[in-house]
Amino acid sequence: MSRAVMLGPAFVAAVAYVDPGNFATNFAAGTHFGHRLLWVVLLANVTGLFFQALAAKLGVATGRSLMQLCRTRYPRPVAYGLWAQAEAVAVATDLAEIVGGALALHLLLGMPLPLGGAVTAAVSFALLFLDRRGRHRFDWVVAGALFGIAGGLLWCTAVAGPDIRGLSAGLVPRFEGRESLLLAVGIIGATVMPHAIYLHSARSAERVGALRRAGVFRPGRDDRAVLRGIRFDVTVAMVLAGIVNASMLVVGAQLAKGTGPLAETLEDVRDGLRATLGEGVALAFCGALLVSGLSSSSVGTYAGQVIMDGFLRRVPPLAVRRALTVFPALLVLAAGVNPTTALVWSQVVLSFGLPFALVPLLLATRDRELMGPLVNRPATTACGALAGAAVVCLNLSLFLP
Repeated sequence: MSRAVMLGPAFVAAVAYVDPGNFATNFAAGTHFGHRLLWVVLLANVTGLFFQALAAKLGVATGRSLMQLCRTRYPRPVAYGLWAQAEAVAVATDLAEIVGGALALHLLLGMPLPLGGAVTAAVSFALLFLDRRGRHRFDWVVAGALFGIAGGLLWCTAVAGPDIRGLSAGLVPRFEGRESLLLAVGIIGATVMPHAIYLHSARSAERVGALRRAGVFRPGRDDRAVLRGIRFDVTVAMVLAGIVNASMLVVGAQLAKGTGPLAETLEDVRDGLRATLGEGVALAFCGALLVSGLSSSSVGTYAGQVIMDGFLRRVPPLAVRRALTVFPALLVLAAGVNPTTALVWSQVVLSFGLPFALVPLLLATRDRELMGPLVNRPATTACGALAGAAVVCLNLSLFLP
């Protein structure tokens, strides 16, 4: 069986790794600390690749999503608690994506932020109807958006001319004060996103179910072939997302030492790019931010649907779901909160929600009775536990004096 049949689900998840929250945290890290937090960006993407592969493997081995397994394996109060925090994660996710899309429309067209948020919500809602006309169609539209974001930002990076010495220095792990620690937590929350793990497990289970019904996938005989396909899908998508995230920080670092204004917000980034690299680069940046907001918002709403379905076996009308998650974002925009600040703090919230997805994922994928021949090796589980513990320690460190 060709590994190409598993292409698609990881690209949908990877769009969450380059959403507007990533723009805010990565550009803030670059403009404030140069290349010093590049190692955090790369480590976060490697960690994301690891956990997305586990989520996809879980869907293949069990034919069920992580949420469905939590509902059936845990006591009801625990399952409801996990659902409640997953819903909070979905709201924080949509806040970042709607705010990012609104900011992009404001930068490109001068559109008021509340109106831009409503337009972003409407367009991303329309994209979801592609999923009703075929799973592959939605997957490839989202994948095309990922390549579009990558193209815009890589062009910005090429024109900015990265500092090779700075890149090398940025690979050495270190922090520089409490603000760098806050940004590191935000980078992790913006990169290893809980809703992407939930969605990837559900999407992979759907894909394997379709292959089984078509007679392409034979459980027990084709498991390893499907696993190779998963690894190929995840590696290509997540490496591309990692390059995009690194390019954001690199461009921010170049702006910080350039002749343009200091970039404190994404609007400052646009102005800095325009002043130092020209109008074309500034437009490419704004276009990438807009595509990121539109595509990641549709993916976030879809993730909210599968989260509720998995935990509660209830799926509200799509319009109702869209309205519930969009309202907090529109409220933030109407209140006049600084969009970049809102984006950074939303990613910190996501980082705090991450362990609630990682722990059940690791416990499930180490269960031989559940996973069969695709069960984790002990070393795989140990690596996952160490990564999860590192995320928890980073989160807790924010409460230290």
